[in-house]
Amino acid sequence: MPDMESQVLQRLPGSGALDRWAIALSGLCLAHCVASVFLLSLLASAGGVLLHPMVHELGLGLAIGLGMFALVRGAREHGYIMPAAVGGLGLGVMAGALAVPHGSAETVYTMLGVAILALGHDLNRRASL
Repeated sequence: MPDMESQVLQRLPGSGALDRWAIALSGLCLAHCVASVFLLSLLASAGGVLLHPMVHELGLGLAIGLGMFALVRGAREHGYIMPAAVGGLGLGVMAGALAVPHGSAETVYTMLGVAILALGHDLNRRASL
């Protein structure tokens, strides 16, 4: 009789689907960064809402949760640790960006972290094929 953990994992979407969702979330994050810069220059009040620290903290929390779940699950399925390591580096860069004062440096670090995280998810998805 299969254990409870394997039964739960079988009901969840495969790691490839989770990685595709995570890559899409990374794209949305990147779009948020770019849109915030443009909206901030066009509409100071709208840009202020989009640049609120809570938006970034919630986004990072969601990225960490989904990222760790998909990357760790993928590593367990295919046995390669590199995608999880690359994704973890991306999450670390994103978290470090929260420590940088708001401005262009924060945006650059966040976008770099998002790109590295998306690369980790893409590597994870490819390893699962």
